[in-house]
Amino acid sequence: MNVVIMAGGRGTRFWPSSTTSKPKQFLPLLSNKSMLQETYKRFRQWLPEDRIFVATIDAYVGLVKEQLPELSTDRLIIEPVARDTGPCTALTALFFLHQEMDDVIVMVPSDQYISDYQRLRNALEAAEQEALHNRTTVMLGIVPSRPETGYGYIRTSESSKHRKLRSVSSFIEKPSLSVADELVRLPGTYWNSGIFVWRPSTIAHLMNRFCPSIWSPLSEHYPHTDTIYSTIPKLSVDYAIIEKAPNLFVIPVDFEWDDVGTWNSVRRHYGTDPYGNLLNGYVNSFHAKDNIVISDKHTAVIGVRDLIIISTEDGLLVCHRSEEQRIKEVINESMHTWESHQLKEVKPTQ
Repeated sequence: MNVVIMAGGRGTRFWPSSTTSKPKQFLPLLSNKSMLQETYKRFRQWLPEDRIFVATIDAYVGLVKEQLPELSTDRLIIEPVARDTGPCTALTALFFLHQEMDDVIVMVPSDQYISDYQRLRNALEAAEQEALHNRTTVMLGIVPSRPETGYGYIRTSESSKHRKLRSVSSFIEKPSLSVADELVRLPGTYWNSGIFVWRPSTIAHLMNRFCPSIWSPLSEHYPHTDTIYSTIPKLSVDYAIIEKAPNLFVIPVDFEWDDVGTWNSVRRHYGTDPYGNLLNGYVNSFHAKDNIVISDKHTAVIGVRDLIIISTEDGLLVCHRSEEQRIKEVINESMHTWESHQLKEVKPTQ
C-alpha cells in the first residue's frame, strides 16, 4: 500500500488565515503541527516513509519540503497549477504507472482530523484487499454523528460479498439541513470521507473511459505536462469518475472524523468560554455569545452572537456563522480584483 496525501488546495474558506501563499494545509489549525504534518505523522505510525507520497502544486513545493524535510523529492507528485482533484488523481496514476508501480494507493486529503489511527489502518488494509481485484474502487464512509450541510453523503446497499463492504447506490452533495436530518436517520448512509483506495491502473481505466478530456492530454504528454496542464478541465474526482464508476464500494468506519474545512469545524475541536465563544488572541468579549473570534490585534466584541471574526495581517473577515459556506464563493469572486489584499466592495444580498 502506498499513501498519497493531496496538499494542493487553496483553503479559501479559511481566509484570511489561509492565503494563496500559505493555504490551510500548511497551518497549525488543531495543534502545534500543520494539517499536512499531522496527516503525514498519522500514516508514519505504521507505514515506512518510502510508502508515503505528497501531491501538491509547483508553487507549494517549497512549503512541503520545509514542513516535511524527510520527504525525498522522488516522493513528490507535482501539478504545474491547481486544477482540482480530477486532474490531480490522473497525474498521480501516471506518476506510478510510468515507474511500473501498480500497488494499491490510498488517496487522502491533507486537512482531516482522524482520532483513531489503528481503526483507520484496519479499514484501509481491508479496502486494500478489495482494491487488488476487478478494477475495484473502495471509499471510506464515515458513520454520521449529526446532520451536516457542508459534507457529501453516500447512500449504500448491502453487498453480497461480506457484511462490512457495501455497494454505492447514490451520492448526495451538501444537502439542506432538513435533508441532512433525514439522511442521518437512514441506515446505509455515510459521510463521504474523500478517501479513495484503488490501483493506478484502475484510475487509468476509469479516466480513459469516463473522462478522456483529462486523461488523453495528460497521458499523451506525460511527464512533460507543464504547457497543457492549465488547459485541461477543472473537475473534482467525484464528478470526473467516481460517480460513474462500476465496482464502487464503501467500507463504513465509525471513529471521530472531521473534514477541517471551515471555521465552525475548528470550533468543534477547541474549548469555548461559558457563553459558547471561541476566543483566540487578544480578544475580550462582553455580552457576546456563540462567536468565533481569532485576532492578531487587541479586539473587543460587544453584544453580538453567531459571528465569525478573523483578523490577521492579510485581512479581516466578519461573517455570520450560518453564512460561512459563502466565504469561498466571495473570495473566489473577488480574487482577481484584489490588490495588496484589498477586497472590492461586496454588496449585501437583498
